[in-house]
Amino acid sequence: MNFRMFTLTILGLISLSVAQTATALKDEAGLGHDYRTFHAEGTIEYGQIGDSYTADLVMYLAGNQFMVMEKLIKDFQARNPDIKTIYVETIPPGQILKGQILNQGEINAQKTAQNPDLFASVNLGHLKKLKSKDIMHDYMIYTHNKLEFMVAKGNPKKITGPEDLARDDLVQSHPNPLTEGIFKFYGSQMLKDLKLYEKVTGGKSCKGCWAVPGKTWFTQRHHRETPHRIEKGEADVGIVWVTEVAHAKLQGRKIDGVSIPNPYNMAHKVGYAIGALKSGRNRDSAMRYLSYLATDDAQDIYAQYGFIRANEGELKLKPIPAGK
Repeated sequence: MNFRMFTLTILGLISLSVAQTATALKDEAGLGHDYRTFHAEGTIEYGQIGDSYTADLVMYLAGNQFMVMEKLIKDFQARNPDIKTIYVETIPPGQILKGQILNQGEINAQKTAQNPDLFASVNLGHLKKLKSKDIMHDYMIYTHNKLEFMVAKGNPKKITGPEDLARDDLVQSHPNPLTEGIFKFYGSQMLKDLKLYEKVTGGKSCKGCWAVPGKTWFTQRHHRETPHRIEKGEADVGIVWVTEVAHAKLQGRKIDGVSIPNPYNMAHKVGYAIGALKSGRNRDSAMRYLSYLATDDAQDIYAQYGFIRANEGELKLKPIPAGK
């Protein structure tokens, strides 16, 4: 083997090792569990991206409700046994909108359907965008949430409130401002209101990156990565939804939460909006699911995970308002 071939071989092995390590880290953080196919008999399959083209109901949903879906879908299928397969994706809604509905997307090198039956976001502006393109017409608000800080169990850094994000001794892990609505629309506003935005973010807009080297990490998918980083000692604090702290503690993870007071927790602004796409294959299934979300049982399930109930008026379908 000549020197050039030897060098190319070594570089190839290094590239393969890096790719395998990245894949392993993804699996370790649980990113693959955000693509699930629920079967009426009770089984759940993960990563079957092709099911987005064939399932009896396909839903692309804001990722921070991932913990609710198993119980919710089980209850819904018990009432609707003819809907035998439900494909549910729970990732950042901005990523869904731009990378999978408005453009052909790929997940794990597999194409994903551009026409889910239902799409939900924490930002009504995403649904307004779909309305402007004649893709979606009606929506409803089906639950609410608020911001909280996730910290290690016992709160070893003694974080007491949002002003502590100015401290230089903290390593922070926050949702990215590009595709994660929790930060793009809410976390960033909190930091701006506190006049901490530049200090915490360095003015950077990126994902899966150090916004401030060694101090502030922007995740690709915070609801998987931030608890993972905190448990590994790679971060001290992260902006998350209160429901994500509750879920992590329920799982017995070494996580605690620190409340964020009003108005910084954005409870007055956060509403989950959902609507059916005109191009969806399963219109009847989609409408049955929307009706189900308005039931007391569905609202009770969300409340069990810390979500805030929607009121009767919010749970009625209505035209998506014009504007951005």
